Amino acid sequence: MIRAGERLFAREGIDGVRTRDLVAEAGQANDSAVTYHFGSRQGLLLAVVDKHLRRMEEQWKPAFAAREPDADLGELVTRIVTPLAEQLRTEDGRDFLRITAQLAGRSGVRTANVPEPLTGTALAQWLAELERCCAERLPRTIARERIALLITMLTAALADRARRIEQGSRLPVGHKTFLETLIGMLAAGLAA
Repeated sequence: MIRAGERLFAREGIDGVRTRDLVAEAGQANDSAVTYHFGSRQGLLLAVVDKHLRRMEEQWKPAFAAREPDADLGELVTRIVTPLAEQLRTEDGRDFLRITAQLAGRSGVRTANVPEPLTGTALAQWLAELERCCAERLPRTIARERIALLITMLTAALADRARRIEQGSRLPVGHKTFLETLIGMLAAGLAA
């Protein structure tokens, strides 16, 4: 059921997928399978997000514990972006990246209200550290706005690359160059 959710949420949109389509994609006969297993379509979406967050937390958590207290914006952005970009290497990861682009505006960064799937995660800690670093030289509201824009640009760029990989499109640069370019641009945007 989770894999069906990943595919359809990525392709049809998190607000556009019908429950009956999720059930059919999962090969279930009972139209109430989503409700039974996840409580709702939203519950299934949260299960999809949780699956991928747990995978990336395996990288974010130890990196956060080992971080340098005086890390610059480039280092912070690198630590946040790299586990996300690794999702490009798998089909379900690429679907997840297409989903994150749809969720970018719901990150809670602008209001400092971290949504449930991110509460208590190393990602939330990284974002708080990024905000702290930006707020050293910018008003906090501007720092939050820049981080929200970073999330929008990051998720859009990763979703676009995921879509292009899925379509078999020719990619102008390899993964390493793409990642270095993306990190450079995001860090420069925060520092502008």
